[in-house]
Order: sequence, then C-alpha cells, then structure tokens
Amino acid sequence: MTVRCRFAPAPSGSLHVGNVRSALFSWLWARRNDGAFILRVEDTDASRVTEEAFRGVLDDLRWLGLDWDEGPEVGGPHGPYRQSERLGIYRDMVDRLLRQGDAYRCYCTEQELDERKKAALARGEPPGYDGRCRTLTDAERAAFVAEGRTSVVRFHMPEHEWIVHDLVKGEVRWAAGDLRDFVLERSDGSPVFLLAVAVDDMLMAVTHVVRGDDLLASAPRNVAVIQALGGEPPLYAHVPQVVGPDRKPLSKRHGSTSVEAFREQGFLAEALVNYLALLGWSPGDDREILPRDELIRLFDLARVSGNPAAFDVEKLTWMNIHYVQQLDDDELAARTVHFLTQAGLGVNPVTLRKAMPMVRERIHTLRDAVDLLTFLFSDDVTPDEKAVNLITRAPEGYLKEAADALDGLAGWDAEQIATTLDAVAQRAELNRTKGWQPIRAAVTGSNVSPPLPESLELLGRERTVARIRAAAR
Repeated sequence: MTVRCRFAPAPSGSLHVGNVRSALFSWLWARRNDGAFILRVEDTDASRVTEEAFRGVLDDLRWLGLDWDEGPEVGGPHGPYRQSERLGIYRDMVDRLLRQGDAYRCYCTEQELDERKKAALARGEPPGYDGRCRTLTDAERAAFVAEGRTSVVRFHMPEHEWIVHDLVKGEVRWAAGDLRDFVLERSDGSPVFLLAVAVDDMLMAVTHVVRGDDLLASAPRNVAVIQALGGEPPLYAHVPQVVGPDRKPLSKRHGSTSVEAFREQGFLAEALVNYLALLGWSPGDDREILPRDELIRLFDLARVSGNPAAFDVEKLTWMNIHYVQQLDDDELAARTVHFLTQAGLGVNPVTLRKAMPMVRERIHTLRDAVDLLTFLFSDDVTPDEKAVNLITRAPEGYLKEAADALDGLAGWDAEQIATTLDAVAQRAELNRTKGWQPIRAAVTGSNVSPPLPESLELLGRERTVARIRAAAR
C-alpha cells in the first residue's frame, strides 16, 4: 500500500499552529513511508474563504518546507484540488446515493426541526434528526414541493454500532442509534463538510487522515458515506488539540497563534517545525533538537500522545536560538534583511555580513536584529530615556574629549578604538564600563548594543565622531 496523506485547510486567515501541527504530522508520515502528501483546499464557503487567505496558506506551507506532491499549483491525477472546483463531482455522488436509497430528500423546516428537538429534550431523549422524511410517499413529497418547500439531502445512517480504530485514540465506539441521519447537501445544492471530505478522501485514495480530535465524531459518518459509495475508508489519527498554558484551546488570548505571526516575529521555520513536531509526539528518547531529516526518519503515528499538548513560547524561543546559532554568518545576514528593510532601513550587505559575529549571540528571533543594528543603517538615532541619562551624567567635557581623541586616530579599527576609549576613561577616573556607557548611548541611542569598538569600526569614523559631538552639544 502506498501511503497517501492529506491536509485540507479551509483558508480564512493565516494557518493556526494547531492546524499546521496536523499538516506536519501528515507530511512526516507520508515522507517516512515514501508516500504522497496531498494539499486539498476546502473553499466552498465563499463567505469565509478569500483568495488572499488561500495564497497565504500556500505561502505558510512553503515557508515551513511542507511541500506537497499533489494539489494547487502542482496538479496531480485526482484533481482539481480546490473543493470549489469539484461541485459537479459532489452533485453526482449525491444523485448516486439518492438512487441507491442511501440518501433522501428532507423537507422539514427549521421551525419544525427546532420544535421536535425541544420535544425530544423534554422527553429526556438525545436531540437529533428523527428520520421523519425518510419514509415519505411520492404523494407527500409532491405536496411539499407544491407547497413551495425547499429540501436538503440527508444521509440514511445505518442504525448499528459503529467502531473506529483510531491510530491515536484507539478503539472508539458509538452505540446503535447514537448517530442520526445528517445533511449531505444544503437546499441551495452546496455540499456540506461531511459529504465533501468523504468523497474527496475516497476519490483521492487517501490512506491516512491526521486531524484534530474535535472532528472525531465525524469519522463514523465519513466512513458510512465512503462505504455506501463502495470505497475503502482511510485510517484515522485524531490528535488532541494544542492548548495554552491554562490548558484551554490555544487562541488569540494566549498571544500569537498563527504561522504568519511567528514568521513576522522572526522565528525560523526550522525551529517552528521542530517544536511543533514535539507537541504531542516523542522520538522515544530525551532529544529535543531534531533536524527535518531526523524527524522524517523517526516519526511514527503510534507514538503520538492522546493527551493535549501545551504550547510554550519560551520553549520555542529557546529552540529558535539554537537554530539561529547554527546558521553561518552569510545565511544569518540573508535572513535578517527582510526585517531590517521592513523597518525602513537601507541595508549595506557588506556591513550587515560583518555585523553578524557581533550580534548572533544576542539574537533570539530575527526581528531582534532591528533593535541591535538600526544605528548602523540609519543616522536618525534618537537616544532613549536610559541613553539620555547616561549622556547627561557624563563628566563635563567627557564626550567632546572622546570625539577629539577618536577623530585624531591614525587608523580606524576596533583595537585602536578600544585603546583610545580606555585612555579617555582613565583620564576621567572612570572604569571601562562607566567610561564606555555614554559613548555607546551617544552612538547607538541605547544603553545596550553589540560590542562597542567593533560597532564603531563598522559605523566609521565620520559618523561616530559626528554622533558623539552632537550628544556633547
């Protein structure tokens, strides 16, 4: 059997990290087994899905490195891969189910359904469709049509015990009668999720479905539709939801939850993939840093936990620092350019590359490069409050003396700069820390910066001296 996994987002915004975790598990399982990873887009709800969001999904997956073998912009033998382009397929399948007697038209109004639901609850019975229209006569159907009623198409759910052998949850059972008849097609002819996902999984020969356990209840319904159409249901792996520190489902109240947000904060794709893989899955030992090839080699759905996994931004940041440190200076510089230019800075590539050894130990996310390096690429440096305090508390004439000394240097390198600054500090009876602080504040606008002599060497004599003189004034 060729393993075929799919990811089927309904794009209404940037991908949530919980959804991406499911996509990652699917991708890893497909790659582990030399199978196929399919991207299928659930975009039939025009009120929620936008073309911008669709493009965002593709961008998010590509940035993460989760390439797909079949899907939009790639093609494949089972296309089209956008559900909005498969409406004719769904209608044909509904007609087939109607002819077979596995589905029927339901003319019940919303008011009637609500009244019967309330009556069932009053009798202490579980709510759910009671099958009223399942046995309508031709004359009764004709009367409803003449009355002007619209109809939906419902699936006749066989009334026996249903068992799903879930790869994460184990054996899950539903008693006979617990699963009521459900809608396949709305009155406007549009398919509902329970139809479209079953039809697509069957026609695309999907073998494994990895998705959130909030969809567990739909598994027997998907199975029933596929079996009625003569197909072989896939194996299901319903993974627990990703939760926040408070153990509630991860949402915006916990901070960033989307791939786009973490990307724009400067997290590396390698770190996010590594971190998400370990949310609810273990390689079987204590390792936490697992490059992509190791994840593929070790991943096993059998080792996915049935317990919710808590998202910890601090842990992700720790992992991100590790991956930042693994980049060479050229690659690190290339990845920070986006954030520097986004901040409106005109970046000199040579200077940026030279700055990398100075700042790499201070970079937790790539966006940190903006605060650390703005002084190199902009002369619009306004000292912050702490920097102003350091400048104003410097001994009288100290900054002017430092500017004159630096301006008079024969050469301009970090060693000469350090020696000169130490000499100025000693004459003022200051140690290096207190002597260099007002210089750092004057040049960078902050009390924190990369190593000062190396920073001044990159900044250049003219700009360095000009900033110190301006602060002295």
